This record gives sequence, C-alpha cells and structure tokens, in this order.
Amino acid sequence: MGKIASERVKLKAKRTFIKKGTCSRTFFYILDREFGHPRDDEEKAIDPLAGGILQQGYQCGMLWGASMAVGAEALRKIENPGQATGLAILATQQLMLSFVNRTESIECEDITQCDFTNKKSFIKYMLKGKFVNCFKLAGKWAPEALDAAYEGLERDQKDLPQQSLSCASEVVRKMGGSEEEMLMVAGFAGGLGLSGSGCGALAAAVWKNALIHNRKETGKSANYDPNTDLTLKAFYEETDYEMQCDKICGQRFNSLEEHTEFVKKGGCKKLIGVLADTS
Repeated sequence: MGKIASERVKLKAKRTFIKKGTCSRTFFYILDREFGHPRDDEEKAIDPLAGGILQQGYQCGMLWGASMAVGAEALRKIENPGQATGLAILATQQLMLSFVNRTESIECEDITQCDFTNKKSFIKYMLKGKFVNCFKLAGKWAPEALDAAYEGLERDQKDLPQQSLSCASEVVRKMGGSEEEMLMVAGFAGGLGLSGSGCGALAAAVWKNALIHNRKETGKSANYDPNTDLTLKAFYEETDYEMQCDKICGQRFNSLEEHTEFVKKGGCKKLIGVLADTS
C-alpha cells in the first residue's frame, strides 16, 4: 500500500474508532467498506466482542471485526460454502499473523494491561489515558490489516479442501442464521483462526444474539453487561468457567482438516447446542 493511501487509512481508522466507539466495530466497518459491502446491523452487533469477548480480555476486538469482514468476503469469492469456510479461517490466520507482528500478542489484556472486569483496573486504565494506545494501535494496524486481508483471501480455490467446518458457524446455523452470517463467523473456529484462545463458538453466539436483539429494537444497540449476560452464564456453566478453546476441546487444531474432523465427530456438540439455545 502506498504511503499516501496508508496515511488515509490510518486517519480513517482513528476517526471511525471515535465515532463507532469500539475496536471490534471499527475494523468490521473499515474492511466491509474496503470490500464494498457495508453491513450496518451486523457491524453494530459486534460491539460486545470488544475487550476480548464481553470484556474478558481474550482476543483483541480488532481481530474479531476484521475476521468477520473477511469471512463475508470469502463467500463472495467462493460460492462453495465448505471451501469459503476454509478460506475464511486461513484469511483470519493471515490477519492474526499481521497483528502479532505489530503487537506480539492477540490478547486484549496483554495489549491494554487492563482487566476490564475489575473496576479498579478499568478506572486506572482510563485515568492514565491508556485507552489512547488503542486508538494509536488501530491507526497503525489498519493499513496492515487491509494488506493481510487481501493476501489471505488470494488463496487459490483448488488448494482448499472441498469441505471445511467451523464450530462458530455451526452455532449460528443452529440459531437460525443465514449462510452469509455463518461465513462471517467462520474464522472464529478453534478459538479464532485455530489459535486455541477464547472460544470462537461463544463469540459467535454473543454476536448473533446481539444482532437478533438489535433488529428487534429497530437498530438500537444492546446494552450488554458481562455480569448479567445470559450467553456467558450458560457457557460458563457448561465449561466449568473455562474460556480457552484448547482446554475445552483438549487439543489445539493444526489444520483445517483436524478441526473439520473434530466437528464432524461431534466435538463440542453439547456446548454448541447450549450456546444456540440462548437465542
């Protein structure tokens, strides 16, 4: 990306962050418009993933938002949903590689040095002006995120498995989601890009429930509170308060094929059903 274009993207990211209010919506918004397919309702519903899934400190909201945008674009590039799912996961991995090169971590808590569930930690974060660092990061990573998204989506269709499954997509399917909505969350598989971090199926359910709520309320964003969120409560009851994908599954997935086989054999079937039932 040229220097002038890069500077424009940096400025746009900062302005969008200020206007939209969350890092997750900022990157969903920016990439959607880069691809030429705005999705206002879907973008608004990603607000609860800021702060690392309902402020739990896991994967940075910038990654969740960017992943959703490339997932939607994957389906526009490849009509076969099974192959598009694989492309979405691989493109998400490319985004994550770019992000780690910039930040050295994908985790919100590592980047912000803030526990958003702790009031004292959050107040300290605000009073010391550390939130400004997130605006700066958004500006710095935005042009790199666009480059990574395009690179990740360039994979030749013949190099993709005929069918890839995503645990996150399965949740949205059971919640009555459309094919496009299933692809939007496809990259969440295995803890976002098969990383093994915070549960992607949970993130998908949180997003889909927010989308359902927002549409019922004619576009008004849900006021979410991690302490009272019913999806998170049901999730914790099922996993005994474990959030990390690789610990819940008992493994970390090294390929599209491994994760697909896990889902095919009923891996996390009960958890997926529990999350789907929260809609």
